[in-house]
Amino acid sequence: MPSPLTRTVHRAVTLGILIAGVISMPCAVSAASPCAPSSGENTKVIGAVQELLDAMRTDNLERFREITAPNFYAYDAGMRFKGTELQDFVESAHASGKRFEWSITQPQVHVACNVAWITYVNVGSVEDASGRQPISWLESAILEYTNSRWHIQFLHSSRMPKTP
Repeated sequence: MPSPLTRTVHRAVTLGILIAGVISMPCAVSAASPCAPSSGENTKVIGAVQELLDAMRTDNLERFREITAPNFYAYDAGMRFKGTELQDFVESAHASGKRFEWSITQPQVHVACNVAWITYVNVGSVEDASGRQPISWLESAILEYTNSRWHIQFLHSSRMPKTP
């Protein structure tokens, strides 16, 4: 049977190995998922969302696919859209004579390594044969940094109530 001193040494060594393993875990996790470069990421996140709005405004399906993640989905107009269904919905509205204007205002961006989320007020309008209606939406998006750029994984849009 080992002496009390030997048991204490073994416990101390075991505890030291355990602590070293726990301390090194965040390094192993961050090495597995590359982080976005740190400078200017807020501006790049806002730019990615602006690119999505521009792609939808100009019916640019190729650009829409480039900026969205393969598993992209959105909640908009009271519906769930996956993949390119949101782009198809907007193109359909364009074909019926509707035109949209969108702008990102009051953005708040949060970046955590290769994930970012943004909330903003989208101030714009919808125009058709009956005229132009100013509309604002509360929107948010979740993005992932892959292949050296931000890709939108999820978008949520809710129309703001009209003010009297």
